[in-house]
Amino acid sequence: MELKLEGVSKTYPNGVKALQDVTLTIPRGMFGLLGPNGAGKSTLMRSVATLQEVDTGAMTFNGIDIRKDKDRLRDVLGYLPQDFGVYPKVSAWDMLDHLAQLKGITKRGPRHDVVRALLTKTNLWDYRFHRLGGYSGGMKQRFGIAQALLGDPKLIIVDEPTAGLDPAERFRFHNLLAEISEDVVVLLSTHIVGDAADLCQAMAILAGGKVILSGHPLALMKQLDGKLWKKFVSSPELEEVGKSLPVIAVRRVAGKRLVHVFAESAPAGFEPVEPDLEDVYFRALWQAQTPAKAA
Repeated sequence: MELKLEGVSKTYPNGVKALQDVTLTIPRGMFGLLGPNGAGKSTLMRSVATLQEVDTGAMTFNGIDIRKDKDRLRDVLGYLPQDFGVYPKVSAWDMLDHLAQLKGITKRGPRHDVVRALLTKTNLWDYRFHRLGGYSGGMKQRFGIAQALLGDPKLIIVDEPTAGLDPAERFRFHNLLAEISEDVVVLLSTHIVGDAADLCQAMAILAGGKVILSGHPLALMKQLDGKLWKKFVSSPELEEVGKSLPVIAVRRVAGKRLVHVFAESAPAGFEPVEPDLEDVYFRALWQAQTPAKAA
């Protein structure tokens, strides 16, 4: 079971090249699609979810040609969009029951069994008769996953699911995503590097509509071993460092400015640092923005 994208491109009428020759093979489990805002992630999600057309390229899932047979894909698809709206005055039970009917689960008994199971799975059973408008952000996202799981989907697309969630809700949502990804393909789009680091066995980084890096998170981090260095600097020092070294990231640690640079050997005054996925991410973006220097 896998999702395959080959040469997928999309240009909007205003000339924006949202996707440029995107080619990826996405296996069973959780696959992270990382990138800054405007990288093309939502365009790709919507295209795979059959909500818009691409200009060129092939998209297949488990033998289904997504571009030619949208209805077959929708039968096995669960989708949680970036902006998941709810009817604020409707209870979770009534809304999910209604959506289940739209999904084709028409018999009352089996449908209620499904609704009960999904509200329990997403830890919303105790709040099933509460109005959705009174739900917290995390509860709304968990309800979004409940509706995405209707019909026992094999491909689940989740677009920016943890943006705006507090740490506790984000932790609950991570556990839920990890649980449901064991037997299906879950495509997780996010600009939060920690989401991919915590959840994904494979990932790709998208920038300017292009795939600029892909692979296993641990393997990608290992590629930076012995080539990443750190130093606390002042603002004037940071400017000087940037003139001579590729600055990968600048972080605040206890109020001080910590700079990470990429170099084959230790620059004077710098200490080695163990790479994390944020370093991989920012290194890839730096290479994409300055290809001549990166070469």
